Amino acid sequence: MPRLVAAPDKFRGTATAHEAAGAIVAAATSRGWTSVAAPMSDGGEGFVEVLGGEVRTAVVAGPLGVRTGARWSMRDDRTAIIESAAAAGRALLRSPVGDEALIASTFGVGELIAIAQRAGAARVVVGVGGTATTDGGRGCVEALAKQGVTIDVPLVAACDVWVRFDEAPSRFGPQKGVTAAQLPMLERRLAAAAEWYRDHFGVDVTRVAGAGAGGGLAGGLVALGATVVSGASFVADAIDLAGALCGADLVVTGEGALDAGTLEGKVVRTVLDVGRSIAALVLAGRVDDDAGRALRGSRDGSLEIAVLPEGAGRHTSKAIQGVVAAHLERHDQLSSAAR
Repeated sequence: MPRLVAAPDKFRGTATAHEAAGAIVAAATSRGWTSVAAPMSDGGEGFVEVLGGEVRTAVVAGPLGVRTGARWSMRDDRTAIIESAAAAGRALLRSPVGDEALIASTFGVGELIAIAQRAGAARVVVGVGGTATTDGGRGCVEALAKQGVTIDVPLVAACDVWVRFDEAPSRFGPQKGVTAAQLPMLERRLAAAAEWYRDHFGVDVTRVAGAGAGGGLAGGLVALGATVVSGASFVADAIDLAGALCGADLVVTGEGALDAGTLEGKVVRTVLDVGRSIAALVLAGRVDDDAGRALRGSRDGSLEIAVLPEGAGRHTSKAIQGVVAAHLERHDQLSSAAR
């Protein structure tokens, strides 16, 4: 019986990674395939959910200072998993207007780190993707200082992109509601933050790859002593994706958009790299042609990219199940013809 591994990221705003993986598994079951669900994250939304552990909730400052409940988790090995998007995410700032993009702060992320350390964490891993902020991590650092917390356990910044600290405003500011007029202000802010980190911590965050992730939050964590890693690779190792892929006939992954960011080590690229020789189906809401060509040329196994039907946003899981089932039906027909 053929075997499939479902390893998608979330489809932002329409399906969590678990929901997407469940839809893929349902399609596999309907076609008589065995399957394994291995939902993924790159450090953004869903980071806590896919890594599991004892999930806890703390009330912290949201991106605009309004107190909000944010989930984090403690794994069996006392590794605390913090999802920055839970405290400073774009989902908490649905439609940025006016100066909100300038005001949004990572203060709540610092509060979560303090809570995790006080709860006995032996290591703190912070997923920095999906934030509404471009404060260079100053809010996070200031929250810790305000509470008199010194980081005394290993700290990890799990990044979704490898953008430089000073490039964060121009690369991702527009996605967060930053206007052309506001952009120079944010660039000056991050330059000032970099200088402050050099003066106070002796760390030049502008020289650290990935420090611009999370609007520079990763840079603030680096100043506090964090090690920077790929969020998607961290998750792949934590859930033993390589082990799940052993003996698989097909891996199905996907995310909302395949674009230049995908090539920088987000979930899709990571899954395809881990299962380099396995046939793959990639699902996406939209696809940049250059990114698609680059993905096909980066691996040994066959690769098919399927765009979800237009208007599938309200019914993403159903659309995923339909597309995967159709792909498996074609696969089964070709296999039967070959026999």
